[in-house]
Amino acid sequence: MIAYLKGKITFKKPTYIYVECGGVGYHVNISLNTYQAIEDKEDIKILTYLQVKEDSQALYGFYDERERNLFVLLISVSGVGVNTARVMLSGMSVDDMRSAIIHEQVATLNKIKGIGPKTAKRIILDLKDKVLKDGAVADSLSPSISNTMADEALSAMIALGFPRNTVNKQLNAIMANQTNITQVEDLIKAALKQLS
Repeated sequence: MIAYLKGKITFKKPTYIYVECGGVGYHVNISLNTYQAIEDKEDIKILTYLQVKEDSQALYGFYDERERNLFVLLISVSGVGVNTARVMLSGMSVDDMRSAIIHEQVATLNKIKGIGPKTAKRIILDLKDKVLKDGAVADSLSPSISNTMADEALSAMIALGFPRNTVNKQLNAIMANQTNITQVEDLIKAALKQLS
């Protein structure tokens, strides 16, 4: 799987962009939320999701990890394909979408083109617990830690086998007390010292 592309945007439309990496131009489908975030950028690191079918391959791009995670959750729901998920993420912000799912707001999801009452109910039923579980960490992060460096450190520590909640609390404490840390590696080392 292609995790991300880092390069120059050579063409931009609200629904897709071309990203040149190492002399190769990639067609990346995006949501309006991502388009708004990258509208003024030329050089970019865009997170991706690669869809592989028998007859085609398509790349979907996201400005941040939260949008990509929600996209992956949405397409796991029966009846919600990649295009529908992209339309949903174009019609609502990630926070609004999560809130609608958590608070079971069928009418809110129903306003999105292509989402009927049955699909909205299915999305809520399938994703409410998953969104709550994902959101427990994201919502508990203080503003100082809710950034790329902290997200990368959190992912790395979880991959090393440390419990998510323990790591999250530790990272919060480190970021609050050691404001001189500017590298992911240093943040991980500091957390490892505290947890070992």
